[in-house]
Amino acid sequence: MDDVSPTAPLISVVIPLYNEGSHLRELLADLKRPLQDVGCRFEVVLVDDGSFDDTWTKVKDEARIWPDLRAIRLSRNFGKELALCAGLERARGNAVIVMDGDGQHPPSLLPLLIKNWRTSGADVVEAVKRRRGRESLASKFGALTFYVILNKLSGFDLKGASDFKLIDRRVLDMWLAMHERNVFFRGMTAWMGFRTIQVPFEVGPRRAGKSGWSYLRRAKLALIGITTFSSFPLHLVTFAGVIFFLFAVGLGIQTLYLKLAGRAFTGFATVILLELIIGSLLMISLGIIGEYLARIYEEVKGRPRYIVAESIDLADSETRLPPATVVPRPADHG
Repeated sequence: MDDVSPTAPLISVVIPLYNEGSHLRELLADLKRPLQDVGCRFEVVLVDDGSFDDTWTKVKDEARIWPDLRAIRLSRNFGKELALCAGLERARGNAVIVMDGDGQHPPSLLPLLIKNWRTSGADVVEAVKRRRGRESLASKFGALTFYVILNKLSGFDLKGASDFKLIDRRVLDMWLAMHERNVFFRGMTAWMGFRTIQVPFEVGPRRAGKSGWSYLRRAKLALIGITTFSSFPLHLVTFAGVIFFLFAVGLGIQTLYLKLAGRAFTGFATVILLELIIGSLLMISLGIIGEYLARIYEEVKGRPRYIVAESIDLADSETRLPPATVVPRPADHG
């Protein structure tokens, strides 16, 4: 980086890590080569999200030989979205690139993301999956169902979207101004509505180990995404209540007519069936309301999103990277 102009844009690369110690050195080596070819200053911000392997030890080893690396270790596993928040809050670049630490986001794509940002005037350069890579049919079906529901409820089409993207400084500042604790990064970025261009990419295989995204975690993130971007499920409860009320009124009129006409008959099975239907509807309705109450409860508690146990910031001690300033680009933002 010694031959890079001090006025060149500063690029921050934010990578959440969870049990990535076995391949961290190779990941950073693959990351460094393309970054050195783009003619920009850069920093890498690593966030160890409570790994229980040797990830933090490897991070400290790399920090000794790479002054442009900054890192924090969270006190426990807070989840990828909150680890991402921790990294974004510490990024100082004119643009910030977010990518995963498992190798499925190819570092070779970084120069193209940066080039598009510098020449197109776009505020967000989003890497979009051509295919979802090696996943089970259940995972693919679940992802497709989630994106279809989210699109219908919120109007945001996130099919093929990923967290692998470059965002301009002003986008990051606006994103950081949203102090939500129920974080859905790609959805919040889409909600802001800044000018976005897409770059297709192939999802690579994991470098090692298994994904930390269990079905339960994916389901939880899906619920957060739906409940934080749409209140339609609450309206659905009201709509279902109206339908059943009209059905009950009609059934009551029919029962009264049959009674007055002397043709009333016992309907034990019908009563049991109606009770089961209404009971199930009530339980589902309470569950939907409970999800929204849980989101409100988590927000009003006001607890910090995460807790930092350790940090590494050699760049600050050597004053190598000044804070980001606005860097004009050839094209305006239209």
